[in-house]
Amino acid sequence: MYGDKVVRWERWTKWPLVVAGALFLLTFALEVIDPDSWWALTVARPLLIVLWALFATDYAVRLVLAERRWHWFRRHLLDLVIVLLPMFRPLQLVEFVALLILAEREAGAATRGRVATYAVFGTVLAVFVASLAVLEVERGGSGPIRSFPDALWWSVGTVTTVGAEGVHPVTDAGRAVSFLLTLVGLALLGVVTALLTSWVLERVTVSAGVPAPAGEDQVEELRAEMAELRTLLAAAVEERERPAGDGLAGSPSVASAG
Repeated sequence: MYGDKVVRWERWTKWPLVVAGALFLLTFALEVIDPDSWWALTVARPLLIVLWALFATDYAVRLVLAERRWHWFRRHLLDLVIVLLPMFRPLQLVEFVALLILAEREAGAATRGRVATYAVFGTVLAVFVASLAVLEVERGGSGPIRSFPDALWWSVGTVTTVGAEGVHPVTDAGRAVSFLLTLVGLALLGVVTALLTSWVLERVTVSAGVPAPAGEDQVEELRAEMAELRTLLAAAVEERERPAGDGLAGSPSVASAG
């Protein structure tokens, strides 16, 4: 859609960038949890700058290589968000896990499995990143969040929409993180509800004896059979419309009788 150059570039850089994203997340976490350590002061911060520059360069190269740049930009806003927030790049690891889900034969189960994988992996990552973010902005304040366990407890309570009693952010930046994480929790609740509804409907359909929707393999087999039937039908029509004399002209018995 956007040219062979973009496809080749993405094929070459996909997994190295995912690994770089995981390294970024790990380095960022170590820096936030222990900001005064030798690692944070001498290694982590320069490494984070180098990795962020790598992500920004990758985004710029793909934008330049794309044949329809404006369309590519509008369709890859999530990539721009990942450049701005590189700690979310490991979310792309879920594509590898999703390939295992697609090995299932039932299309409905495969789709639900893939959605569930994205939801679980994305939620865990969001909780971890939100914990780091709220700890970073709340550490120097007068609030109750002063360590990573406090931040993690608050994140889990927020994303599950049950709350964490006695633990809450007090700074404006911390409240902004809380708002975003609440949206993640509401989205997770919607995904769980949709998955349960889909599963119940499928069970009811099976119990009622209604045939399940055909999978992709079954559809392809049906298309092949239809194409073969069309070929046979066309050959039969052609044979029927052929004049009778044409079929007997080359016959040995007709020639000897003459």
